[in-house]
Amino acid sequence: MVDIDKSFPGVRALAKAHFELKPGEVHALMGENGAGKSTLMKILSGVYARDAGDIRLDGQNVEIASPRQAQDLGIGIIHQELALMRDLTVAQNIFIGREPRRFGILDEGQLNRDAAAIFASMNLALEPTVRVETLTIAKQQMVEIAKALSYRSRVLIMDEPTAALNDAEIAELFAIINRLKAEGVGVVYISHKMDEIKRISDRVTIMRDGEYVGTVPAADTPIETIISMMVGRTLSGDTLVVPDTSAAPIALEVRNLNRGREIRDVSFAVRKGEILGFAGLMGAGRTEVARAVFGADRRDGGEILVHGQPIAITSPKDAVDAGIGYLSEDRKHFGLATGLDVRNNIALASLDRFTGLGGILDEAGMEQKAVGYIRQLAIKTPSDVQEARLLSGGNQQKVVIAKWLLRDCDILIFDEPTRGIDVGAKSEIYKLLNALAGQGKAIIVISSELPEVLRLSHRIAVMCEGRLTGFLPGGASQQDIMRLATLRPSAVAEQSIERRST
Repeated sequence: MVDIDKSFPGVRALAKAHFELKPGEVHALMGENGAGKSTLMKILSGVYARDAGDIRLDGQNVEIASPRQAQDLGIGIIHQELALMRDLTVAQNIFIGREPRRFGILDEGQLNRDAAAIFASMNLALEPTVRVETLTIAKQQMVEIAKALSYRSRVLIMDEPTAALNDAEIAELFAIINRLKAEGVGVVYISHKMDEIKRISDRVTIMRDGEYVGTVPAADTPIETIISMMVGRTLSGDTLVVPDTSAAPIALEVRNLNRGREIRDVSFAVRKGEILGFAGLMGAGRTEVARAVFGADRRDGGEILVHGQPIAITSPKDAVDAGIGYLSEDRKHFGLATGLDVRNNIALASLDRFTGLGGILDEAGMEQKAVGYIRQLAIKTPSDVQEARLLSGGNQQKVVIAKWLLRDCDILIFDEPTRGIDVGAKSEIYKLLNALAGQGKAIIVISSELPEVLRLSHRIAVMCEGRLTGFLPGGASQQDIMRLATLRPSAVAEQSIERRST
């Protein structure tokens, strides 16, 4: 890709961008949110049309006017935001538009056998007839990968493919990528996770503000150099300072929370000014606890107290009225109204404050608040009336954060707050969370990245198989967390009995 230009209304997304890929290599594409990475790859995959520049395949200029044309050329893409049809089965999603037919009639049996063969090659235990809506985000991500592999692509673009995967799933994905490399497939790998880039990629191309910065070998280039090229500055690491909140009032207390096998007798408390981190492996029950507390999922039993008072929370509205805000791990489906503009998304949880007589909205007031948060959080958008769907993933995440900041909730639950966000924006969000705690907010952070949990948390709650297996102080080690994250429920019960007898 040579001298690629692309503009949208009010913003120039790419300016003479450059990228090259060799057969059988993993080439990482990096940059801050809004740097143009996803836009460049959407042009390569036929989603967007370029304004200028050349695309060459095997040295020959090609025109890619649609995703189908890209697929016909052997170019496949796994988007950062999942694009599956939730009411269809896994197999139907993989082969949509390419279904096998027998005598002109859909051959459902062959469809499922073909999907099962792909899953077997991926070493993935997944039933082809399961509906996508019943799957976790991690499983849906694996379906997207299987769909891309079904095209037998010679160029495979992976945009944040591990954002919702656990360590075992990531290891399996990397094994799949290495097999593809051996077969001569070129892989474009977009990620903000530096350890992954070092593990899997051969070369790294860095973009900044829609422009090409440079290409470096992954093995020989220090992480600090890559980060500096991405952000144009050196980021300093923050040292965790754990405030003494032992005398602070308890803002949120959860007692004996239960929901089937997902949540089993979970109890915890978080004080004003405290950041309580939730750690655990995928499927440990962390998100399920957050959704139950927020009223998004029905709970079988348990009690929720806010500022010492029992609160009946049966819906998200009850939770918001009680001063609880929840930033979901799935911002596209549960955090944003992507068809609305930035202004309305920021005001979404606070519309009652902008509604006057006759239900008329105070648009001027909404604009003032939205513009203020756009500046405070450095949201990259041409204006507050830009549609949220046109923003990069990281900037969409900032819009969701702005929504809850405007609501001014006393208790904030952040579920994977930096998923799909670059290192520069991560640093900004870390500072923001610490500032909110300094203002007396009670904060729960759920993260699958152990360094993030350790960097942010004043205390750490660890879960395994739906149970809380222990609490750790700020400054604990990754080994401490993993020990509790892999503790069998029977062992937890034994330790509980032992503690009671002691």
